[in-house]
Amino acid sequence: MKKILISLAGVLCATMMYAQATVDDTMNPLITAMPSLSIAPDARAAGLGDVGVATDADFNAQYWNPAKYAYMYSKGGITANYTPWLRKLVGDIDLAYLAGFYNFGELAGGIGASFTYFSMGDVTLSTESNPDLGTVRPNEWALDLSYFRKLHEYVSMSVAIRLLYSDLNNGQSQNSTTGNDQNMHPAVTAAADVSIFYRQPLELPMGTSYLNVGFSLKNLGGKMEYTDDRSNFIPASMNIGASYELPLNKYNSLTFNLEANKMLVPSRKSKFAVDENGNPLEGEPLSTWYSGINSARGWFMSFADAPGGAAEEFNEVRWGAGLEYSYNKQFFARLGYSYENYYKGNRNYITIGAGFHLSIVTLDVSYCVGLAPSNPLDQTMRFTLGFDLYGIKDLVDNKKNK
Repeated sequence: MKKILISLAGVLCATMMYAQATVDDTMNPLITAMPSLSIAPDARAAGLGDVGVATDADFNAQYWNPAKYAYMYSKGGITANYTPWLRKLVGDIDLAYLAGFYNFGELAGGIGASFTYFSMGDVTLSTESNPDLGTVRPNEWALDLSYFRKLHEYVSMSVAIRLLYSDLNNGQSQNSTTGNDQNMHPAVTAAADVSIFYRQPLELPMGTSYLNVGFSLKNLGGKMEYTDDRSNFIPASMNIGASYELPLNKYNSLTFNLEANKMLVPSRKSKFAVDENGNPLEGEPLSTWYSGINSARGWFMSFADAPGGAAEEFNEVRWGAGLEYSYNKQFFARLGYSYENYYKGNRNYITIGAGFHLSIVTLDVSYCVGLAPSNPLDQTMRFTLGFDLYGIKDLVDNKKNK
């Protein structure tokens, strides 16, 4: 059954990592359970190089930084996002994301919620003795709820709780397929986020500009267990970003965005993974040691456990940069770049996107151009459709009053 688990986990990791034809000793990517939590679900952020912690508030702030909802132009809204994932390689992997929020007011704050569903398509289970154990459809989902509130005219904060579920073998137990004593089962855990958002207006001769700074700690929670003797980290991360909107004139503006993402996950090839003689652990001893690390310890280890020292720790930071052009806050054109070190996953790509914002409807689309050979992220598209609930309410009220 270990072969089945490794095969299915490989499907997950393929969505987040560039598959190398050969892997040498310097490869040390951070691999987690539920990597779908690290996939940017919305087209706006995807068009900006997968940045969103400090961009202007939008309907999908629940994923990036719910504290941004406190500065939304509307009191409530919902959004639907769809990503036909890895269409260059397979045709049945999809990511769907639904989100919404409601702001009760500056004193009371507001709530946000979202639901993420990731289908990994059809996977054939097999072992050396039995090449066909049937076809399953692995899937995973996350459900979360947030509370946000302004702390100051320029500062807001949010907290969120999240329930995570991952089923790699679609409910088929390991015992029923292989007879092995180690039972494979769906994994469930919970996590929390903490986010801060700072928005400072600056008066310029051509209009008001805005400086945004965002910070978030995401997916701080328990580990996931697919078998009784192994546990896996979820993609906890620390994100910090800045955004600056520069008005060109009354109708046109440019926004510059930069963001850094540090996974709070310890390295499997860790400088702490040694035996009593100081020799690096390998194989089963390494797996047992890594599985025994608890979540909180892993978060702190992630800052100082890379065998390459500070230089390798810095290489674990993933960078995103994006430029957004806006005409009258109704039409948007976007360009972005995402960089990840070659030895940490090599998710390097350019993104482009466009958006239309009418009185009650927001439509965004983005497209990814991979820069690494055979990058599975290449040619990935995302679609977002959002609705301003209060805009709809006002429209209905106006029609009634006519």
